Formats: sequence, C-alpha cells, structure tokens
Amino acid sequence: MRLKARASNAIWTVGVISDTHGLLRPEALAALRGVDYIIHAGDIGEPAILAQLGAIAPVTAVRGNVDLEPWAQKIPVSNVLEIGNAGIYVLHNLNQLDLNPKAEGFAAVVSGHTHQPKQEMRDGVLYFNPGSAGPRRFKLPVTVGRLRIQGMRIESEVIDLKI
Repeated sequence: MRLKARASNAIWTVGVISDTHGLLRPEALAALRGVDYIIHAGDIGEPAILAQLGAIAPVTAVRGNVDLEPWAQKIPVSNVLEIGNAGIYVLHNLNQLDLNPKAEGFAAVVSGHTHQPKQEMRDGVLYFNPGSAGPRRFKLPVTVGRLRIQGMRIESEVIDLKI
C-alpha cells in the first residue's frame, strides 16, 4: 500500500500493534484511535481483530507463526508500504529478515514475535517492535507503538497500556 502525503510537510501517524493472539484490548484500541494508518506485525489470532482495527484506520498486516487457520492464509508473511516518502518493511519475526533494508531503501523495519518492545536505529534504518498487545507473557509489559512520519523522517514511541 502506498500513502502519499497531501503536502510535502504533512505528518502521518501510524499505530503499530503485534502479538494480539486473539485478544484486542479496549486499551489498545484507545491508544490507536486517531492514527492515519495501522500496522499489525503478526500473531493476530482472530480475523475479527483486523476488522476492529480497520474501523479505526486502514490496516497492513502480516501473518505470524500462530496464524495457521485458513483465514490467515490470505495474509502475507511480509509486506511493504510507503507512507509519505518512507518505505516500511513489515514481517513478524525479525530473525527471518532476508534482505538488506538500507540497500533496498527502507526507512524502517517493523516486526513483532518477541513480545518485547524495542526501537533502535541501525545503519540509518529504524527497527521497531511494538511489543505485545495481547495476553501478558511472563512479566513483559502490554504495549503498542506509534510512528510519526514526515517525509523520510520517522520517530517512534512505545506506549505502555499499564495493564
């Protein structure tokens, strides 16, 4: 999917969620309200989750390792989108990244899988994992993320849902 800014200085806000495992909490929905776009980085768990997210904003999703039901076979294991001038590569498990994001011109790589939120710049590329918004795993926080995109510049934040 390609979203082009209405003006060169427009700012896009992208909600990022992962590892819902069939549970879409009201707190996660509240944290995503008002975004221009949503990325679900896999382990969706139930197709209704994508419909609920789609009621907020357009959604790009990838299939995670627990998305094995027939409905999930239509969802790709990786996806690419362009928002403003920033290319974003989306996959569930970062360990399965099979390309060089910088060489391919991506500004960011979004992943999930670990349930641990992480944001870091490597070689000029943002690697962003929003953590898990679904059932709590161990003592990890329940989180979602946001990206603010203007042109090629991307800022990221992890939002702790305080659950």
